[in-house]
Amino acid sequence: MNISGKVVTLRAIEEGDQELLRDMVNDPGIEKMVGGYSFPVSKIQQEKWFLANTNTQNDIRLIIETNEDGAIGFANIVDIDWKNRSAFHGIKIANKKFRSRGIGTDTVMAVMRYAFEELQLNRLDGTIIKYNEPSTKLYCDKCGWKVEGIKRKAVFKSNEYHDELMVGILKEEYIELIEKNNYWEI
Repeated sequence: MNISGKVVTLRAIEEGDQELLRDMVNDPGIEKMVGGYSFPVSKIQQEKWFLANTNTQNDIRLIIETNEDGAIGFANIVDIDWKNRSAFHGIKIANKKFRSRGIGTDTVMAVMRYAFEELQLNRLDGTIIKYNEPSTKLYCDKCGWKVEGIKRKAVFKSNEYHDELMVGILKEEYIELIEKNNYWEI
């Protein structure tokens, strides 16, 4: 089953997506904006990751596509906690030319719709490096997420430590957002 937004389709990762995923991991501009480790990834390492990280009941990894551009990024819903009805979510858009076109907003909205309306989760969590203003604007200003805390000096990038924003959204906040903005109305 694919997940549809207004302009994006989110689908399972296929073997042919490995180059796109590896290019995103190895892109210094993208890497600077996300947490996690900073090691170059080879084709073999990417293939091993792919084989070890197929979608499971607790981890859903998706390719972001548009009809116009094809595969352009990655989204996830991972660490699903079925008892507490929560999960972690994040996205990466591969190329700057795909940003500022509403693709990120539509991706996050489609993920939330799937997580809250199909999976019946109650909350989604995420993290944003404090200096990543585009992600803060996307999640908090456009998609209704709230900054719930700050992990001080939690991410090491460019030879210094940076604060990390802990962000989240509840199902009730998502419902209020889509009703207020008539988001899914045609």
